[in-house]
Amino acid sequence: MLAEELSVIDADSSLWSAVRPLLDNALRLEQQDDTYIWHGWRKSQMNAFLQRLPVHCTLLVGVWGMDEDERERLILGYVCEVIAGEVHTIRTFEALADPDLPSVQELEPGFEHALSLMRVARNQIAPVAWALFTDKTTWDEWLFAAGEGEIDKGTVLASFAQQGRCVLLGSQASHHH
Repeated sequence: MLAEELSVIDADSSLWSAVRPLLDNALRLEQQDDTYIWHGWRKSQMNAFLQRLPVHCTLLVGVWGMDEDERERLILGYVCEVIAGEVHTIRTFEALADPDLPSVQELEPGFEHALSLMRVARNQIAPVAWALFTDKTTWDEWLFAAGEGEIDKGTVLASFAQQGRCVLLGSQASHHH
């Protein structure tokens, strides 16, 4: 799931504080046997997903929420570089330096900025296998979905996409059932 030598590219960015707990939980999941389940996530499920991806690709996640001024802003934005079924690097959107890409404070939850993020990730790192753009409520519901045992997170996410609660883009989107 995670490469033995995982690199965090920009741990000093303002978005890193939202990414770190996710990495901590992924490390915990990685260190457990396959009977361990975290909010419906099981290591074998994540490994199977990663193994189905292209040999070298990226996964993007952008989550927007409301700030204290009731303005929608990016609260979580990161890119995972996957090589041969393992996450090798994690970086926030702040590490994607490109003159045509707005600053993270100016990123909006629309197709224009989503496609720009995907273009920059493709040009700087690797093609985008999947990109998920959503709101905080949907993200939390998907990430922390509780139930008895393992949950098919792909089916839950596809259901949210059909409901218009999130957008899934990328080279793998046409191959998803």
